[in-house]
Amino acid sequence: MASVLILAWAAGLIWFAESLPRRAAAQPAGTTDAVVVLTGGADRLSTGVDLLAQGRARKLFVSGVYHGVDVSRLLRLIRQQGRELECCMVLGHAADNTRGNAEETAAWISKEGFTSLLLVTANYHMPRSLLEFQRLMPGVKIIPHPAFPQGFKTDQWWHHARSFNLVTSEYLKYLIALVRFW
Repeated sequence: MASVLILAWAAGLIWFAESLPRRAAAQPAGTTDAVVVLTGGADRLSTGVDLLAQGRARKLFVSGVYHGVDVSRLLRLIRQQGRELECCMVLGHAADNTRGNAEETAAWISKEGFTSLLLVTANYHMPRSLLEFQRLMPGVKIIPHPAFPQGFKTDQWWHHARSFNLVTSEYLKYLIALVRFW
């Protein structure tokens, strides 16, 4: 019985890793109400700001921001010029995990009356993020826009300790989120 469970877990891990986005999907034309960035990597924030600057959304919501960080500091951190984006950026300080990101974002989306968003997070984090977000915002159109961290090796992830650990950790968290969902 234990060998069957181990085999099922390993098969699930391989399925999970192979289903991770390898490149950004073609985005539908038009705009969404918001770009939502889950903190955790500079590439995520710069991707979200770029999407806002391209006019892909009316507002940018950054969930899980460390207390004391403001918009102008974030703009300096990602080397963006122009204060015109500050009006359209909103920071969420309440979340400290993915479930909290979804709760914080759902409250903000509801308050704003928005019905669509581009979700920006790391490719390895996207499956669990989508699960949590779709659970709390069933009426909101959520379009994934994965960021691709430089240190993460999507191909041959099992050969790279950091990538292996990230995939395994995310898979376990994904399974927990699935169980909680059921």
